[in-house]
Amino acid sequence: MTASRDFRAARQAEWRRLDDLLTRAEKKSVRALADEELLALPILYRGALSSLSVARETSLDHELITYLEGLCARAYFYVYGVRTSAWKRLAAFFRTDWPAAVRSLWRETLAALALTLLGALAGYLLVSADPSWFGGLVPAGLAGGRDFSASAESLRETLYHAEGAQGLSAFAAYLFTHNSQVSILAFALGFAFGIPTVLLLIHNGTMMGAMLALFASRGLGPEMGGWLIIHGSTEFFAIVLAGAAGFRIGWSVVFPGEETRLAAATKAGRAAALVMAGVVVMLLFAGLLEGFGRQLITNDGARYVIGLSLLLAWLAYFYLPRRSANG
Repeated sequence: MTASRDFRAARQAEWRRLDDLLTRAEKKSVRALADEELLALPILYRGALSSLSVARETSLDHELITYLEGLCARAYFYVYGVRTSAWKRLAAFFRTDWPAAVRSLWRETLAALALTLLGALAGYLLVSADPSWFGGLVPAGLAGGRDFSASAESLRETLYHAEGAQGLSAFAAYLFTHNSQVSILAFALGFAFGIPTVLLLIHNGTMMGAMLALFASRGLGPEMGGWLIIHGSTEFFAIVLAGAAGFRIGWSVVFPGEETRLAAATKAGRAAALVMAGVVVMLLFAGLLEGFGRQLITNDGARYVIGLSLLLAWLAYFYLPRRSANG
């Protein structure tokens, strides 16, 4: 009996934790468990199996063996039970997982948005005050001949006319490729204490601010805004979210808490990776808008309505309260 008590005392805390996780999952669902608890579940299950094996081999009391057998049988269902189908998993990603991951990064998202707007304002003011800044802020491939040597008529053609739209397609392709690269780098370089992410977001904002200043100097500011917003409300939102994901990892590296930096970054990377998976979807959708919607829709009012409606739709999708799948 003494051996049984010692054995139970040494392992009972792990059994109770496993029992608690299983009870919560049985009363609600496995979604009631946090990510860390889901990762702990198979570890605790293997520990219970090991305890059961030892208890049987050493012929400990029958009550303990029966308890461990029941505990292992319950855990087996959640560890090796029926897997969710790919379609259900995909539906869960769009219904709950992605929005929840975005909401968890709301502080980082506000920081990324503030840096982008700060860059846009700086770019606009610098170029408005001194047009010579334009060449230093906007790469030649992004400008595509749209600089201060261009007339108002030629700039307007790039926004509306068929021949201008064809010429603008190269600019649109370059812009989409550039923004996709910025999104990936803003996330991937977040581990470097978030500093490269800060610089990328500010620089990306300054380029857009400089372009707006160019068109505004020719009396085409609202028109350029409409050209940008029809796809930009999705594309730049994606960049901001990518920056937020990078900040989450960078923050965990700088302030890991009681964990090691590697463990903290790994933990932060789970939510960040979910956000980035969704960012890819947003960029693909923005690419369709660039390739078709903006070229086919040339009315300024329609462009603003579509762009702002998409922005409101994204905000509602990510941030409006919703009922969980458990009711």
